[in-house]
Amino acid sequence: MISLRLKRMGSKKRPSYRIVAADSRSPRDGRFIEAFGIYDPIATPKVVRIDHDRAKHWLSVGAQPSETVHALFAKEGLMPAPAMKQRGKSAAAADAE
Repeated sequence: MISLRLKRMGSKKRPSYRIVAADSRSPRDGRFIEAFGIYDPIATPKVVRIDHDRAKHWLSVGAQPSETVHALFAKEGLMPAPAMKQRGKSAAAADAE
């Protein structure tokens, strides 16, 4: 199974992350299939750059995003926000809001 998750980069106490598609059995910072975005939580404001076409491709072939990646995708408008799903709203209703 393919998972979309963060790969930790950067130096000690200065993390930055790459958003990668990886086999779910590989370690967090191990082998990955493709890197298609970056996330820098230390910068002000936080930096999130995602290749939307590649993210949509991986989601369309069944890759499962981690909770953090799902939240980043929701902020970028790639998927409905987790709060909308919990309230029982459909994806169309979540997109409308």
